[in-house]
Amino acid sequence: MLATAGPLPEGPGWNYEFKWDGVRVLALFGGGPPQLFARSGTVVTAAYPEIAGLRLPEGTLLDGEMVVFDAAGRPSFTALAERMHVRDPIRADRLAITAPVTYLIFDVLFQDGMDHTGLPYLARRERLEELGLAGTSWMVPPTFRDGEATVAAARENRLEGVMAKRSDSVYLPGRRSPDWVKVKFDRTGDYVIGGWRPGARKLGGLLIGVPTPQGLAFRGRVGGGIGAAAEKDLLARLEPLAAPRSPFAPGAVPREDSRGAHWVRPELVAEIRYGNQTPDRRLRFPRFLRLRDDKTPAECADDDPT
Repeated sequence: MLATAGPLPEGPGWNYEFKWDGVRVLALFGGGPPQLFARSGTVVTAAYPEIAGLRLPEGTLLDGEMVVFDAAGRPSFTALAERMHVRDPIRADRLAITAPVTYLIFDVLFQDGMDHTGLPYLARRERLEELGLAGTSWMVPPTFRDGEATVAAARENRLEGVMAKRSDSVYLPGRRSPDWVKVKFDRTGDYVIGGWRPGARKLGGLLIGVPTPQGLAFRGRVGGGIGAAAEKDLLARLEPLAAPRSPFAPGAVPREDSRGAHWVRPELVAEIRYGNQTPDRRLRFPRFLRLRDDKTPAECADDDPT
């Protein structure tokens, strides 16, 4: 189940959780260590060996966020990025020591084979807490009833935002629902990379857009936030996707942005932080945050430009 972005909803019918800067992971139990799945359906069990000790009855399915906490106790996506794509058991074991994950479990979808997705949020939450999931590498984070106080606490602890969930909402697998609202403190969006341009360094800026029937609609050039490590990773991912023609809609990319561009197949999604959007939908003050391997290009769309 996916959330919609929006302002903080308030009232007695809402519960609030912290929004963690990690990656979504489902844990399925079949009589031994859990099998872990990314939001895309990819099996990621090997990446997180420290979760192997979590044991629950067969036919149980949990939903949560995999997070790496930094020395200050805040989620660090940069540290988590080292863990997400590891499939080699030896390297995964080593990273489990130097950058351990914590599985923050916020929902139980099946329990002992019984389907709980049709139960209201509060009932699922009660069953989740009854499982007593408290370990060195997993926990059930708290839920709150006061939205403004939750926002204040999240800001004080420099967290990514707040999740608001209707108390009577059922779990809708694979659907984005207004019953879950994500409140981000920074304006961010997910955009498809259609090309890149050289600059002072080999990768000077990403050319990004959103899908339309005519091709990508251009949303700007992003050079900020691309450090040396990110540049190396981006080039390793982009160069194999080289394409002879622009994936953008005809005439969408201004000449000053397309000059010297290297076009790529529009398969990679980047999360971009920005100030706001201009009337023609260009992002102002954009900065690259990360690649979103958990999202497909078809899921990218414009946020409210106001």
